[in-house]
Amino acid sequence: MATKIVVLGGSFGGLTTAFEIKRNLTRDVEITVVSDLESFVFIPSLPWIAMGWRKPQDITLPLKEVLEPKGINFIHDEAKGVDADSSKVVTSSKELYYDYLVIATGPALVFSAVQGLGPIEGYTECIFTLEQALRCNEAWNRFLEDPGPVVVGSVQGVSCFGPPYEYVFEIDSELRKRRLRHKVPITFVTSEPYVGHFGMGGLANSRRIMEDTFSEREIRVISNMAIEEFTPDEVRLKDGTKLPYKLAMFAPPMAGVQAVAHLGNPKGFIPVDEHYRHKDYKNIFSVGVAVAMAPPEQTPVPTGLPKTGYMTVKMAKQAAKAIVADITGKNPPEAIQLDAVCLMDMGKTAALMKADPVLPPRQEAILKEGIHYKWLKAAFERYFLWKIKRGLTQLP
Repeated sequence: MATKIVVLGGSFGGLTTAFEIKRNLTRDVEITVVSDLESFVFIPSLPWIAMGWRKPQDITLPLKEVLEPKGINFIHDEAKGVDADSSKVVTSSKELYYDYLVIATGPALVFSAVQGLGPIEGYTECIFTLEQALRCNEAWNRFLEDPGPVVVGSVQGVSCFGPPYEYVFEIDSELRKRRLRHKVPITFVTSEPYVGHFGMGGLANSRRIMEDTFSEREIRVISNMAIEEFTPDEVRLKDGTKLPYKLAMFAPPMAGVQAVAHLGNPKGFIPVDEHYRHKDYKNIFSVGVAVAMAPPEQTPVPTGLPKTGYMTVKMAKQAAKAIVADITGKNPPEAIQLDAVCLMDMGKTAALMKADPVLPPRQEAILKEGIHYKWLKAAFERYFLWKIKRGLTQLP
């Protein structure tokens, strides 16, 4: 009888895990990917969607067309819950029993953390999903007709700092290109203790580089700051400062998604061992943003540890190896050391960021800026989409 493996999530972690298991267990395994999204979205390009530099069709692939030719089932449905004792996933329309479950759901975005935060019930834009990025692009186009102050940043508790950095640099570059920069005061507000911290204690000389970059671009920085509330036209900081805006984009904190939060810590993130196996349920694995990982230090304003796509792919490959070893009766794989590699867009240029390992002390920490990293970022977008379309899992 075939071993049933259910994967929750159709992004970096879910697809990599599914492809890797299928490649190593071609027979006697039934893999089903469940996702509430119909398409894979190349998330690193969402800031480019928000700027109008990409269209949805440029960065998406239909999951059914990607998975089913590889012999992997796809169910477009929302997971509503997991009964870990019965090894059962409950979706909106059915129940799925599993021998192994992989939680690769990504996060829930907690806009309720700050009053007025978010694009639906609040007043700020966000670029963490395709729908949000498209909505942000509409706000950007309206803004260009009547420009004014811009405020971009991250509220307290945020762990994913990269998109606000990219967005603020892209706005600066685009406004200069349009000869509108002199009409737009830009302020960057972050819960990080300093710019270039990125929720991971900084990277070598990242603080100096980022401080110099913001200064050269005449972007005001307010770091180590919590947000009191957002109104329709002001960002109100905890210290009483009020920042007027015509356009505001802020990253929210994250938590575990509701369907699996009961399996996690108080924030709903899943506790795992070195093989990304749940610490209490040995047939449940988790990878990516859904995994519980402590930040490297306690900061004056709370911040979290980022989990990049590169990190997620490495987690997924490790989890897949552990599942294959379990099924075939082999020894589990050796524990891996997580490192992080990221390409951060900076408008006209981009930066290569590397942390090895993710948490300090490190063997290697790099932040380098250059136009060639901008070209590399665009090339990597095309390469990764090509790779996913073909079911490949190797890292670059």
